[in-house]
Amino acid sequence: MIKKISAILKKVVFAFLLLYGLNYFISSLHIYIPINVITVGIVSFLGVPGLSSLIILYFIVK
Repeated sequence: MIKKISAILKKVVFAFLLLYGLNYFISSLHIYIPINVITVGIVSFLGVPGLSSLIILYFIVK
């Protein structure tokens, strides 16, 4: 049980750091993916493909 919780927590922290790093490096292009429960959940569940889908969705909506 503790192993599952720690694995989920690691994924959430990695997703948060991935979103933060992305926002830090591409802020000069004025592209900002908000860091909230939904985006962190998508990136922690899907990983890098989820992050790229959020970027594509950003360009579609904008």
